[in-house]
Amino acid sequence: MLLFADAQYTSPYAMSVFVALTEKRIPFELKTVDLVAGANRGGEYAARSLTQRVPTLVDGDFTLSESSAITEYLEELQPEPALYPADLKTRALARQVQAWIRSDLLPIRQERSTYVVFYGPSDAPLSAGARDAAGKLFKAAQALLAHGGEHLFGAWSIADVDLALMLNRLVLNGDEVPPVLREFARRQWDRESVQAWVNLARPPM
Repeated sequence: MLLFADAQYTSPYAMSVFVALTEKRIPFELKTVDLVAGANRGGEYAARSLTQRVPTLVDGDFTLSESSAITEYLEELQPEPALYPADLKTRALARQVQAWIRSDLLPIRQERSTYVVFYGPSDAPLSAGARDAAGKLFKAAQALLAHGGEHLFGAWSIADVDLALMLNRLVLNGDEVPPVLREFARRQWDRESVQAWVNLARPPM
């Protein structure tokens, strides 16, 4: 398999698929696309990727974009080790977390981009809108972790990593985050597959 990611390795969506492939121990080659230079909008990559975004997965003559679609494809292709809970309703809840993280909380994504996670913190204070979004994030995450376990849904799932990265936009920037959520994010960050992404060699800014 071939996985296309951004050249800076800061895409949370490329990270999610990288972790999924690593967790499933599926051999793959990692290639990069320079989004800053617009290399995704033309040439061979644009011809391959329906959305012209990252990540894109190439499996033989099959090409698929959008991270959650890719992780669901990988789960059906090779069910073990699992990326999602086995129970139907719990699996739906995990996918709900993924969809929510990708579609909401825009002020956090704008003011605490993943550059603060992988390159260094921002000294700009959060706006009122971002603080409101953080409050919404904390309330939902605390409700999901109210059972007191280490993971969202009993055993680890790919939704744990997606939520941890959203929290780490704030945690690793030094913003105020409830201790239980800081600890959850740290546990997920320490996972071997996550550290494999964190430790990729990034070009200087």
